Amino acid sequence: MEKKSSYSIPVLFDSQAFQRDLIEWYQQIKRELPWRENQDPYRVWVSEIMLQQTRVDTVIPYFNQFMARYPTVQDLSEAAEQDVLKSWEGLGYYSRARNLHTAVKEVVANYDGKIPSEKKELKKLKGVGPYTQGAILSIAFDQPEPAVDGNVMRVMSRVLHIDADIAKAKTKSLFEDVVSEVISTEDPSSFNQGLMELGALICNPTNPKCEECPVQKHCMAYELGIQTELPVKTKNKKQKKANYTAIVVKNEADEFFIQQRASQGLLAGMWEFPLADLSEVSEDGMLRWFEKEYGIEIDAIRHGEKVKHIFSHLIWEVDVMFCMVKDQADLNRMQKGKFVSREELADYPLPNVQLKILKQIDAQV
Repeated sequence: MEKKSSYSIPVLFDSQAFQRDLIEWYQQIKRELPWRENQDPYRVWVSEIMLQQTRVDTVIPYFNQFMARYPTVQDLSEAAEQDVLKSWEGLGYYSRARNLHTAVKEVVANYDGKIPSEKKELKKLKGVGPYTQGAILSIAFDQPEPAVDGNVMRVMSRVLHIDADIAKAKTKSLFEDVVSEVISTEDPSSFNQGLMELGALICNPTNPKCEECPVQKHCMAYELGIQTELPVKTKNKKQKKANYTAIVVKNEADEFFIQQRASQGLLAGMWEFPLADLSEVSEDGMLRWFEKEYGIEIDAIRHGEKVKHIFSHLIWEVDVMFCMVKDQADLNRMQKGKFVSREELADYPLPNVQLKILKQIDAQV
């Protein structure tokens, strides 16, 4: 039984003319991006995962390096997780890399290394949500499936004057229904990419370039002069702040102490200079905390510059304390973590906040 749409397209809206104008514009102006060189579903998949929460200009060099290192599903499935995380270092949102790595292993194990072209199979893969699924099916397999992200919701809310709150999860389903009704069945790849491109280049959040818009004559918000009032989006909850001190410890061999984060949770599996939570450890008790936690007595040498990192839901403010091992004999009773040289540090995947600390280390060399 076919699912009933939660939205009715206005009778006077000419879907075919909208498709034609959007696709013609996209074909003329589309940016030359490395993942658009062909319709390889693996390349499409990797690019869409990288592009989540990340700017196109940032993604391009990462995508090129990643594809050079892991050119096929098989290559990525055989890689060690630490190597995959290292290749992702600096892009952030590392669960994307772990999920992609898990999913390609599922493709190799269950689909003979071929990315499935059926929705019910594709959605079973780890980390493949409705958007990624729609992007792969439409761009790589030319299937008329919606791929709805923030850009698409903004464009369609203006074109069809939809005032549903896009901050609510259920609204995304509404826009998926909308796109399903107006998508081109002849060229769904160009249609979906055209919507994304329109949102990125023309239909901006605050200053839409309506005079340059290829679908201006179809846009109800433009006709009413309310394009800057859409989409409706309630403000997110204020991000929580967390305060830490990063303790950068060096031994006599000029090696630095690092530890691996837990395999679950924020920044899972990444490596770091230990972080003391300032809600639990006082500044005066920092050295004692480190000795109790790691079995190593240390002396504070100097304080570095505070670093800040913003996650989608959280803000970390991190003081930096540089220390030396007090008694080298303590290294024999070290409880966890390891000492590595500055050169060896390059082999370990570090989150962005730790890379900022690493820059301070290098500035002192």
